Amino acid sequence: MATCPKCFGPLTDDHKCRRGPLSRVSDALATTAVGAISGWVLVLMIEERPAGALILAAAALGAVLASAVRQAITGPIR
Repeated sequence: MATCPKCFGPLTDDHKCRRGPLSRVSDALATTAVGAISGWVLVLMIEERPAGALILAAAALGAVLASAVRQAITGPIR
């Protein structure tokens, strides 16, 4: 059976991909935003007056980790 190149679902006569590119991008941006905010909050909970570079690094790490966990759970964005 053939598979769809976009969603990897079964390619039948009445196949439609469930989600468009705008939906996939907005999900990815929301995931990275949640990860960045959680990394930022975690640093503020540990350190009272953190340096700006520490906040930026924690936010970037949180965004990357959230994106990696999302991809591990749902699969890569296509």
